[in-house]
Amino acid sequence: MNRFSRMPFFVQLMLVAGAAMMVPAIYGLVIRQHADSRAFFYSGILLSSLAGMIAIARARPEATADRDTRRDRDREGRNQLMTLLLAYAVLPLFLAVPFVEATQNTTFFNAYFEMVSSLTTTGATLFDDPERLSRTVHLWRALVGWLGGLFAWITAIAVLAPLNLGGFEVLTSRQVGQGASGATQIIRVAAGPERIARYTTRLFPIYFGLTIGLWLALSMVGATPYVALCHAMSVMATSGISPVGGLTGSGAGFLGEILVFAFLFLALSRKTFAADDMRKDAPPLYRDPEMKIGLVLLVILPILLFLRHWGGALEVERIWDIPAALSSLWGGVFMVLSFLTTSGFESASWDEARLWSGLQAPGVLLLGLAIFGGGVATTAGGVKLLRLYALVRHGEREIEKMISPNSVGGAGAMARRIRRQGAYVAWVYFMFFAFSIAAVMMILSLFGIHFEKAAVYTIAALTTTGPLVHVAAEVPYSFADLATGPKAVLAATMILGRLELLAMIALVNPDFWRR
Repeated sequence: MNRFSRMPFFVQLMLVAGAAMMVPAIYGLVIRQHADSRAFFYSGILLSSLAGMIAIARARPEATADRDTRRDRDREGRNQLMTLLLAYAVLPLFLAVPFVEATQNTTFFNAYFEMVSSLTTTGATLFDDPERLSRTVHLWRALVGWLGGLFAWITAIAVLAPLNLGGFEVLTSRQVGQGASGATQIIRVAAGPERIARYTTRLFPIYFGLTIGLWLALSMVGATPYVALCHAMSVMATSGISPVGGLTGSGAGFLGEILVFAFLFLALSRKTFAADDMRKDAPPLYRDPEMKIGLVLLVILPILLFLRHWGGALEVERIWDIPAALSSLWGGVFMVLSFLTTSGFESASWDEARLWSGLQAPGVLLLGLAIFGGGVATTAGGVKLLRLYALVRHGEREIEKMISPNSVGGAGAMARRIRRQGAYVAWVYFMFFAFSIAAVMMILSLFGIHFEKAAVYTIAALTTTGPLVHVAAEVPYSFADLATGPKAVLAATMILGRLELLAMIALVNPDFWRR
């Protein structure tokens, strides 16, 4: 483990990707898809060999490595951010090789788009018909999405948090991109690869164990083991990837939706996986800011949807159809949590909710939920609930000051910091996010894409919620209908949405590069 942790970070990722290719290779061999199995086996061997040769070429004696590490400490933060950017942009090139070799009826760029979508846990696909891809390739898409979720979770804690990025800037008064005392804390703890390896050994068993638990549970309620595994990995990564076109084709039924609903709660707060406050008097999970605002949205919005549907039911004379009413309520609750966590799974009751009321799908609401996103340091995308919480608390305080101008805000130093500095940086991030949506939409408009379609595509990519394009508009859209130019723009937007805007701003900040 020590030698592995001393390897360059990107080389570690190449080795992990090469080893992961053995999983679909073995599965393809078992189900007698030998051509697909060979594609993944040969690609895994080549990628692992290439990573090994790079590691050997960059190997240095222990003393030299320690001296170089101390000399490069001041550049550790930006090096890790650059590595994250390269990982999301370059690693899919390697991941796409077995995909295109196994599929054989698509271009390499389309395969690259699929791998960027999977690695960033977006779940956008160019293959709307699941039958176009083999079971082996579907497993590879789900596995890459699962690894992408694990990668996003670990790097958020090991890289973005020490740099005061990724939503953690709301909780501290330090400058964005810096640790304590004006120097990056990331530097003083350990070298980046070593720190990531340490967090991986600590967090991977939790992530893996939860995935296995959900896999077994879905299998017991009616899904086939193959479909249950793909859906379990997609739920944990909030990628929305499915080999059968969604939960409705899984065979798990209503019980399967309940299981998925329960596990999606993990993406509402960073404290659902592992609490970062181990004190005995630490506040319970339901008092966590992210969980509180997530639960508020989960209660209020489905009720509003239900009342909206109830009003439509009065017009179509179905007010006494109690089963349809309950099905509609469940569909609203599930969809709110699914799109708030940027998973994008659709409930079988969602169609019933629309038919029961005679109204169209509230696409704007789903777009807004995807923009809000889930918790920081989770696999969810979007703006993040912690930033939304800071703005809400700041708004509450401003209303209090309008009523009682001489009042003094209480609730402790942390609450005051969130209402002041936290709300300020959260508002800045919201503005950058809005400008990014506008910029990407303008670029897509240059390719002849009209306003509504460009908005749906942009928000789906920037919030890493690929299935949004199928349910947000009146008529379902498809990424397969786009030309190469818009696909390239959206692939870059997925990377931007997963890496987060403040990290990109830190990379172009001259002060960050002068350290």
